[in-house]
This record gives sequence, C-alpha cells and structure tokens, in this order.
Amino acid sequence: MLSLTQEISEKVKDRLDSIFSLQKEFADMMNLDRYPDNSEDRIAALCTAIIQEAVELQSTTNWKWWKKPVSFNKDEAKEELIDIWHFVVQASIELDLSPDDILNEYKRKNKINRERQRTGY
Repeated sequence: MLSLTQEISEKVKDRLDSIFSLQKEFADMMNLDRYPDNSEDRIAALCTAIIQEAVELQSTTNWKWWKKPVSFNKDEAKEELIDIWHFVVQASIELDLSPDDILNEYKRKNKINRERQRTGY
C-alpha cells in the first residue's frame, strides 16, 4: 500500500506526464524556422519568453502604486501563468528533464529550502 506522500507523488507525476506530452505535441506542430539551432540559445530564448510572460502576469496586478487600482482579474492572471508554464516545460524538455526528474529535483530543493527556513537563512 502506498503512503499518502507516495500517492500524491504518483498523481503529480501522472499530471506532469500529461503536460509534457501535450507540450511535445505542440512543439512538433510549430514552425521552428526562427527557433535557435543549439540548446544554449534555445534556453536563452525560452528564458526571455518566461521573463516576458512574467511581466505580463505582473501587469495583471496593481503593482504600480502611483496609479488608481483596478479590480484584479484572476482569470487573466491564470492565463499568463499558464503561458509561463508552457515555456518552463519546453525548457525542461530542452534540458532533458523528465517529469520524474522534475519531481525528484523539486523534492530535493524543497528539502534544502525548508532547512534554510528552519536555520534562519
């Protein structure tokens, strides 16, 4: 019988597998004439896309303290966050990270971050 943690890990992995499959299918249908030829340049391009999408996500918030606030549109923010996910998943694929790798690395880094919080990092 699986522990609750193992059960959650399996569900997360299954969902990540689905996301990766969809991203690979999407990448296969894209016109890549302008996509960089080498891995390093592709990662740099994807980083630029992630940054741009993060700015678009930030623009859905009232971060400009000098402007009159408007209602926060959570649906628009979610859409921008999913745009970021597309590029993060593609960067993961470019770096040969599998869903299993991501889950394992996330757990490893999460453990480090928790320890840092406990020790006043």
